[in-house]
Amino acid sequence: MGAPNPRPLLRIPYTTALPPPTIIPASAATLAGAVDALVEFLTATLPFSASSSPPSEGKGKTLILTGAGLSTPSGLADYRGPKGTYMVNTTYKPIYYHEFCASHEARKRYWARSFLGWPVMERARANGAHRAVGELVKGGWVEGVVTQNVDSLHTHTLPSSSPTPLINLHGTLSTLTCLTCASSLPRTTFQQTLTSLNPTWTTFQQTLQTTGALSTESPSERAAKGLRTNPDGDVDVPGLSYTSFRYPACPTCVSSKNADVKTDNEGAWILPEPIYPTPDPASSSSALSSSSATTTALSPKSPDAHTTPPLPGILKPSVIMFGESIPGPVKQAAERLVDSSARLLVVGTSLATYSAWRLVKRARDQGKPIAVVNMGGVRGEEALFGSVCEEDGGVVEGAVRCSLPAEEVLPALVKALEGRAR
Repeated sequence: MGAPNPRPLLRIPYTTALPPPTIIPASAATLAGAVDALVEFLTATLPFSASSSPPSEGKGKTLILTGAGLSTPSGLADYRGPKGTYMVNTTYKPIYYHEFCASHEARKRYWARSFLGWPVMERARANGAHRAVGELVKGGWVEGVVTQNVDSLHTHTLPSSSPTPLINLHGTLSTLTCLTCASSLPRTTFQQTLTSLNPTWTTFQQTLQTTGALSTESPSERAAKGLRTNPDGDVDVPGLSYTSFRYPACPTCVSSKNADVKTDNEGAWILPEPIYPTPDPASSSSALSSSSATTTALSPKSPDAHTTPPLPGILKPSVIMFGESIPGPVKQAAERLVDSSARLLVVGTSLATYSAWRLVKRARDQGKPIAVVNMGGVRGEEALFGSVCEEDGGVVEGAVRCSLPAEEVLPALVKALEGRAR
């Protein structure tokens, strides 16, 4: 038996502030100027090549790409904003996909912290920016919406009867998926089971709620109370040990006779007994020594013990974790929306993750107009806007860049478009 597979070398991109943006046009430094520029951007006449019909006003051909900055007014922290996780907690380390799949201790840590943070995620409500995106869809301005967010807040504001597609690029926290049988479980049901399996942790969670640490929707107020919440609902409580936390096995696998799932008498997932190599009596003493060394390396006390995936019955949040690949069908659906749209409006994201940046790059490579509404810099700012020049009168064709809050810009944009239609 060989040593456990080495962990892949992964690093989180852009954990420091990005360079400040160049505002385009210069008038977009103000809210009124940004709205005027975005109205022009959304209503500009499309060339024949970008539309299936003769040149006309470009209504209905805009793809919107959103990120965590859209949800910060709802009380959910972002990663790279001025008060984002990487900015206020430089030692923050997420749990990577391979760690979650392979390590029982890593899953304990993930689920304990997520258990504490889930009430904040569950209480989060759509804000004015989400509602404005919904109004743009209702008004027929939008080809589709692609979001990096896993909070499902877009689903509460997009019209249920609308054919406009919503693609959750990084999945959703509202459900869990079994790594063995691929069955789905609502997060609310899972949270209830976590509560019953962990009475001490439940008491601790109630204490946090009593002190107000979990009752406020303001990230700054939560931080002032010593509680930090990351965008995936994971609460960071310094000095807390996660070894006592228990989490349930997949109920579908438990009830299946084909899955060798190990649980305790209350249904919590447990590690199977370790399997040690059997020494060959005819082998030499050196071979026995080698076998002994292998057994020691895989002993239950080793941090890498029992880390060869897959073990049956493990539930994973239905999100794309750090180090995990986006499923092909989701990736392809997002690419098709880029290809079928005439322009791209990026809102509330620094584009630090390549999954988002590659969509913007795809639109840029196709020569499509791009507008970015984001507080602070974004990845590839120079590549996107470096060659853009203002024309006489401050007009810029096919580009808008403003660094203003989405919850201010988007509602004002909707109001301006409605006024224009009258």
